[in-house]
Parts: sequence; structure tokens; C-alpha cells
Amino acid sequence: MPELPEVEVTRRSFAQSIAGAKILAALPGKPLRWPLGCAPTDLVGRVVQGVRRRGKYLLLDLEPGLLLLHLGMSGSLRFAPTLPAPGPHDHFDLHTTQGSLRLNDPRRFGAVVYASAEHDAVAQKLLGHLGMEPLSDAFELAAFERGLQASRSSIKQLLLAGRLVVGVGNIYACEALFLAGILPTALARDLLPVQVLRLHGAIRQVLAKAVDSGGSTLRNFSSANGQSGHFQQQVHVYGREGQPCHTCATPVRMVRQVQRSSYYCPVCQHG
Repeated sequence: MPELPEVEVTRRSFAQSIAGAKILAALPGKPLRWPLGCAPTDLVGRVVQGVRRRGKYLLLDLEPGLLLLHLGMSGSLRFAPTLPAPGPHDHFDLHTTQGSLRLNDPRRFGAVVYASAEHDAVAQKLLGHLGMEPLSDAFELAAFERGLQASRSSIKQLLLAGRLVVGVGNIYACEALFLAGILPTALARDLLPVQVLRLHGAIRQVLAKAVDSGGSTLRNFSSANGQSGHFQQQVHVYGREGQPCHTCATPVRMVRQVQRSSYYCPVCQHG
């Protein structure tokens, strides 16, 4: 599933190219997770002012209005001056004066949703529950610590939920917990202040490094200009069950938590 780094990499790969473009046509394909919310012809003539990200949503600011794009479980975007005829998994094309944007989504869990503004009910239903942005100044240590103390979940489950902090998917949660020296099964509310401080910094470090590496291509992710990610080549524990820890050579272990695999070093992550 594309997580925050992959979505941010996607945003950066086409945001500058599409800014200022006028929409010529919007062509939906097969139904996606949610309906578009307006007639496709209503988008014609509107100008794309810019592209932002909130959690795992891309926000295309229009004049007027807003398009919210979600890549779902297996989606990806392409932006190019021209694109070939849509294939069986291409489900939304946005043709503009500066190129065409296409959503490809084999499993069709992605979405393109129109809202009149970010504060209206349609947008808030999707964005209103999201936690802090970990790569922004909004990711405050004190608020993070309060959220941990109020939780009854394991730290790994809390990070994946996205209610406290967004975008820390499975691979990035495993890697951040390794850097912070914290077991994925530890209760969030039991973390010591020094552990909270280390984890707060590790989340920022891991996600920033992942963005710089183009995200992770575990299956078929690529940016809007077709580039694959390389962060998966730099992991310490994720997907390395039975292999030696890079730090202490102890075999990496795996435990299942709510149907998700958590990878950890039993020596380096001792608390």
C-alpha cells in the first residue's frame, strides 16, 4: 500500500508540471471506492492551482474547488504530455493544457473525490480524523506523548492507526521502532519519556529518508514520472526475518499483530 513517503514522492513528481494547467476533460472509468461527487464536465475549464498532501491524500487545489485523490491499496498516478489509450486498470484521466494525469488502480480501492473546499463536509469526512503530519511542525513532541499516554494499544498498532500521527505504515513503523530501540508489542502508554523522544525523532528520520529515496517499491509502486523507490534496499528489520541484525548480528524476528507482520531485533529493541 502506498504510504506517506510514496504519496509525497508522487506529489513532488508532478506538482510543478501541473500547476497552472486548465482542465480540458475529466474521464472516469470503472467505479472507484467513492463516487466523484460532481459531473465530470463540471471540472472542465477549472485551473489546477497546486498539489498538496494530507496524510495519504493528494489535494489538487482548483479554481474553484478541490479534488482529493487516494491511491488505495495498489494505485499509482502517471503524468505525461500524452498518455496511451486507457487500459483495464486505468480508472480516471484528467486531461489538462499541460499534460494528462491518470490513476491506475488494479484493485480499485483508490478514489477521486470532488469537494467545494477543504473545510466542507465531503472533505472533512475523509480528512477530519487524520493525525499529526510527522514531517511538519505540527508533529509536536508534547502532543505525541499525550497521545501515547491516552492509548491502550501497542505502540505498533497505534502508529498504524493514523489517528495520532499519519502515514507511518508497516515498513516505516518497523524501522522507526528499531531505531528507537522499542519492541513493537510494547504498550504505548508505558513508554518512558526518553523512549518517546527517541521514537518521535526516529519517525521523522525514517520518513524523511524514505522520501529522499523515492519511497519503497515492494511490489509495483512508482512515481508519476515512472520512477521506482529504493528505501526497501536500506531497511534494518522489515522483511528480514531470520537474517542477522545489521547492528548486533542477532537473527531478526517476526510477530503477527492484528494480521500485520512486525519485524524486530530482540536485542536492539529491548523495551
